[in-house]
Amino acid sequence: MRLFLLTALTMLAFAANSVLNRWAVGPGHIGAVEFAVIRLVSGAAMLAALVLWQRGGLAWPGKHGRVAGVLGLSAYLTGFSLAYRGLDAGTGALVLFGTVQVTMFAGALVSREAVPVRRWLGAGLALGGLSLIAAPGAVALMPLLLMAAAGVGWGVYSLAGRGAVDPLAATAWNFLLSVPLVLPLGLLAGPVAPDGAGIALAVISGAVTSGLGYALWYAVLPQLGAARAAVAQLTVPVIAALGGAVLLAEPPGLRFWGAAALVLGGVALASLPYRGLTSRSIR
Repeated sequence: MRLFLLTALTMLAFAANSVLNRWAVGPGHIGAVEFAVIRLVSGAAMLAALVLWQRGGLAWPGKHGRVAGVLGLSAYLTGFSLAYRGLDAGTGALVLFGTVQVTMFAGALVSREAVPVRRWLGAGLALGGLSLIAAPGAVALMPLLLMAAAGVGWGVYSLAGRGAVDPLAATAWNFLLSVPLVLPLGLLAGPVAPDGAGIALAVISGAVTSGLGYALWYAVLPQLGAARAAVAQLTVPVIAALGGAVLLAEPPGLRFWGAAALVLGGVALASLPYRGLTSRSIR
């Protein structure tokens, strides 16, 4: 029961990032780039504090995957915030989640992993769901492309972090090293006047639902295993959609639920282990 509750809390934190970003950027409480900068700095501060508290210092986790991790994280944070100027919370989370899974699948092909037929089928279903969202007249093209870029960035970040000896320290350093890349974008965005609500939402997203959320995820991940972890994340777009409906008055339509069925069903097909079959699950 404890593991279930901690996992549910983590999924709520992941979904909350979509709702908080849309809540802040959509109505204009803060600019998208400024939100990304504040979120990143707040998350870096929280993760650094956690590492200092647990380890007593910010030991360098090694250079393996560091460049790809930093670039991927920076692309994710920037694209994520910019996309929510034109996407509702649920649709944004679904596009992000589907693109991440497809990127992870492509990474498996590039690294010459053995890919069973069901993972091909699952990836095809997920792509079909993304295509349904991208159909003409469904959503604006630019926000969709920005969220897809964010998904690729997070997928690259996840691939770069596989095998990290100390995932929490690696994540803290990735956040810290991403600050010099993302901060200039905030300066180039020009003078803005974010209100208190926008700043507060960005800080909560960075320090709580990102910093503490990622730390909690690393705590429960070893107990879940790859397959259950992948399936647990299937709930994130649905939670984000429900949160957007309740808090932002953005109820998802039939197109969203049809796309969600394809994307989440495809990921489940690719992730769930079958008895008698051995394969690597999407993470």
